[in-house]
Amino acid sequence: MPDENTPRFRSVLDRFDAFKASKVAMSADGRSFGLASNESPNGPLPSVLKAINQAALQANRYPDLNCGALIEAIGATFKVPAEHVAIGCGSVGVTKMLVEAVAGPGAEVLFAWRSFEVYPVLVALSGATAVTVPLREERHDLAAMAGAITERTRMIFVCNPNNPTGTVVGRAEFEAFLDRVPADCLVVLDEAYGEYVRDDDVANGLDLYRDRPNLVVLRTFSKAYGLASLRAGFMVAHPVVAQAARKTALSFGVNGVVQAAAVASLAATDELLARVADTVKERERVRDALMSSGWTVPSSEANFLWLPLGERTTEFSAACDAQGVGVRSFPGEGARVSVGSPEENDAFLAVARAFTT
Repeated sequence: MPDENTPRFRSVLDRFDAFKASKVAMSADGRSFGLASNESPNGPLPSVLKAINQAALQANRYPDLNCGALIEAIGATFKVPAEHVAIGCGSVGVTKMLVEAVAGPGAEVLFAWRSFEVYPVLVALSGATAVTVPLREERHDLAAMAGAITERTRMIFVCNPNNPTGTVVGRAEFEAFLDRVPADCLVVLDEAYGEYVRDDDVANGLDLYRDRPNLVVLRTFSKAYGLASLRAGFMVAHPVVAQAARKTALSFGVNGVVQAAAVASLAATDELLARVADTVKERERVRDALMSSGWTVPSSEANFLWLPLGERTTEFSAACDAQGVGVRSFPGEGARVSVGSPEENDAFLAVARAFTT
């Protein structure tokens, strides 16, 4: 029975746990290596930091509600029309906008599992029903997902590269999947880690969406662009989809500092992509080292690696914590480890090598 002396809340809140940030690991000697949240190991570029400082001087003023300069910069960088773009507080914010625009009681939202942890939370809050399809060999099983579509399916998430496994779907298989999706069902291709992809066969949403009115592409400035703290993401889709998403956006939700930082980041794309290339090299170095030590590690196209540890996940996470190495643990399944600086990666590899001996 609810307590009549306290406010009443929606019953859905009792059915799931809110998203939890990764904990900070600290070793006995005070060392801490944050490899749990897929952050860039690099701080803002000097030109971006300058833009942040200048924008902060106008913090007493409301930001541009329509994010005009940022949308113009995105359009120029990715060769898409401005009316195809909508902005939100990170790709999570844009995801929330889309769910609120499409889902609701009686609707179904389909996604692979395990995938991005925020999907089931936002779907539950919308009142829609989450329908999950297990990964197969750590990858999206697109054939099974297509088979799970019903007349109630209103939205499908495909996380590519998938978080937390780092695996990808190819263009041909994704196009075949899209051919099986009803035209009135929105497909959301979440490319939060797209800048780290090096496989030319991976589906690229910005190439595909133009001929697919029900396809929307998500990108973020949090990962490759190193603006995780400032929160900006965007979607690219046909105008009718972008317009619907904008209607659900939080007013002035994308602040002026982040708009300026994102514009400056796009102007420094070459410098930022050079940093991304360094992360990709580290990703392959760390994976090769793990494989040489006897680990099974799926090939990743993101800025993290997946360790399918099963029942040993909690034990491994504790071993990492003891050495001040933070990883994202999924008990009973595995651990996701971000690719950080060489020093951070070496600290992780020391724990991993010791764990296997």
